[in-house]
Amino acid sequence: MLSFFKAYRWFALVFAFISIIIVTIIYNTLNVYQPLPIYQPAMVSTELVDSTIQYQKKYHKIADFSLTNQNGKTITQKDYKDKIYVADFFFTTCQTICPIMTDHMAQVQKEILNDPDIMLLSHSVTPEIDTPDRLKQYAVEKGVNDTKWNLVTGDKKQIYELARKSYLAVKTTGTGDAYDMIHTENFMLIDKKRQIRGFYDGTKADDIDRLLDDIEILKKQKP
Repeated sequence: MLSFFKAYRWFALVFAFISIIIVTIIYNTLNVYQPLPIYQPAMVSTELVDSTIQYQKKYHKIADFSLTNQNGKTITQKDYKDKIYVADFFFTTCQTICPIMTDHMAQVQKEILNDPDIMLLSHSVTPEIDTPDRLKQYAVEKGVNDTKWNLVTGDKKQIYELARKSYLAVKTTGTGDAYDMIHTENFMLIDKKRQIRGFYDGTKADDIDRLLDDIEILKKQKP
């Protein structure tokens, strides 16, 4: 019996080694990435969704918009046509979470700088303060690349409706009037069909790493 095991010992070792390689190849082939979800309002915490769309289960997309960037240029959905982009909401006078968020967005910009399919979009939530000239000054201070990253201002009600009903970005309710104020740390990943594919805490480095990984996953998914 002992001689039998000795005779087949090398065969067993080789067979085991080959089996491990085959299993590893199959695992990697089947688990290259998990497709990102397409977020609908009904999938998101009710604390983040306006009551008028809270139970919507399909067809949710970012609404059309017309805003003004740091160079005084009108920015619309046409500027993001066939682009993957990351969106957030900030204001230039914020001294708490916004500087961290902007630094992290600048990190994302660095990573996607040479990728023509990826862009960034930051909306000012104090448009009465953040004029195009103010945004330009801020953009220069923060190293914003005008070809990749638009800081936009414009009609407050439009911006706040985008935040609440399109990007599902905030936990508050309001009308976008003079007393309304949005303050959110959320980054949203938007695909080429204007659909939300991910939410990230813009103040956390780990979430930024996850965002960058998800961008790569989204690029590999069929449009």
